[in-house]
Amino acid sequence: MLDRIPVLSLIVWIPLLGAAVTLLLPKWHSRLLRGAAIFFTAVPLLLSVLLYASYEPALGGAKFAESGTWLSVPLSTEAGLADQGVTSYRLVFNYLLGVDGISLPLLLLTGIVAMMAALATVHIHKRWKTFYALFLLLQTGMYGVFLARDVVLFFIFFELTLVPMFFLIGIWGYFGREKAANRFLLYNGLGSALMLLAFLILIATLGFSATETGNGTALTYSGSYETMLAHLADPNAAANTGGAMFLSGDLRWAAFVLLLIAFGIKLPFFPFHTWMLKVHAEAPPSVVMIHSGVLLKMGVYGLVRFVALLFPAQIHDWAPVVATLGVVNILYGAVLACVQKEFKLVLAYSSISHMGIVLLGIAALNETGLEGAIYQAVSHGLISALLFLIVGSLHERTGTTKLDDLGGLARSLPFTSGILLTAGLASLGLPGLSGFVGEFLSLLGLFDTWKWLTVLGTLGVLLAAVYVLRSVLAITHGPIRDQWLELKEARLIEALPMVALTALIVLLGVYPSLLTDLMQHGFDGLLKQLQTRVGG
Repeated sequence: MLDRIPVLSLIVWIPLLGAAVTLLLPKWHSRLLRGAAIFFTAVPLLLSVLLYASYEPALGGAKFAESGTWLSVPLSTEAGLADQGVTSYRLVFNYLLGVDGISLPLLLLTGIVAMMAALATVHIHKRWKTFYALFLLLQTGMYGVFLARDVVLFFIFFELTLVPMFFLIGIWGYFGREKAANRFLLYNGLGSALMLLAFLILIATLGFSATETGNGTALTYSGSYETMLAHLADPNAAANTGGAMFLSGDLRWAAFVLLLIAFGIKLPFFPFHTWMLKVHAEAPPSVVMIHSGVLLKMGVYGLVRFVALLFPAQIHDWAPVVATLGVVNILYGAVLACVQKEFKLVLAYSSISHMGIVLLGIAALNETGLEGAIYQAVSHGLISALLFLIVGSLHERTGTTKLDDLGGLARSLPFTSGILLTAGLASLGLPGLSGFVGEFLSLLGLFDTWKWLTVLGTLGVLLAAVYVLRSVLAITHGPIRDQWLELKEARLIEALPMVALTALIVLLGVYPSLLTDLMQHGFDGLLKQLQTRVGG
């Protein structure tokens, strides 16, 4: 039944409709605006859950694919290949949406984190209409990134996330919000420029399809991901289309490096990480929940979808480099997290360390490692969203998240402290919680090929116990200040997302096949192509 409606388009565009509706509501009615935002966030989440329930891993997501042409531009044939039978050129911009075992887990993560962040917006106290309109616009961009199967459409959705995020940080953040927003835009803008250059190379060299006409061959260029994937798998693709331009070895390496850096900035990996520290420290908690929980995962998705799967030979050769970057991320983030005195910075450096584990999984280039990378991305998204939800709750009550200013809060906030301890244990990879599964699969996948790098990565993971327990115990135990004795416990609208995220973290920890079965089938065909190309 679900395949009879454009479910993917509904998931993408309902938040945009919500943004338009929000702009029509009275700006002074905060509860009405918040209710509208929660409703238009809940609907895509519900559709994503129904999609998950209807998805058949053995068949893939073909029955949910949506396609159409929204712009067709004829190109000049003066410098063409008329002598080889090519009579016309056309540039087509397609509307292509699709889902598979790689994107569906991240789609669910987006819906869950967005819903929890919508509930956490209770901490927003000014310019509600603008905030919720931008909040919903951001969701459209995030959903579009994980569903677009055309590189032009992917780029548009990717850029769509930058504008609302810039304003959400710059207007509703803390003291250094403007500097954080500017740095966010600078680094991500650089990454987008590199991505655009790589996509233009791919479209010009791989995006062609040939149609026989009465007068000869008509060439159409588009950004179809499936077309590019097919042409990369066929070394004779250029000859089969009358000698159309094809991706040479040098251009292939250039596109690979450009995309690796572009998505590496988004991930981020060292040394392109400083912008993320500012965002984590200065953005409002509900915005950081989305940034850490979802936006960083766009980098993970890009590395898997556009780097590993489009350029298997190149990433195979660079696997030691990617794995080394992962180890650097793990150790660098963990060591610096151990010495931070601001809890938000502890979490920021922890994110850098956990994204290093994702890099190890990708560098493994096998089913176990790639599953671990996606699983780690989903797990970290849930855990970081929960931790920053708690950060917002603590900051609203105490006005600080500095470890030296807090302490003994388990006496006045026992529920929040218990949730914080659970989230911390998940972050350090305690078995039985989701953090353990992603780390285990990523390291296990890498161990077959790069044993010493795996050992170094494991040492960095062990440091997580140091900075997590140090921070959590500093907040919840020890002497308590007099002004913290009468703090009020989390309200229902705060407690509900805390409980929901904690339940999901436990569920994925004890029942990981909810995601691994889905991803296992999603990677089957893609890994065969990967192995064939590397072997050839």
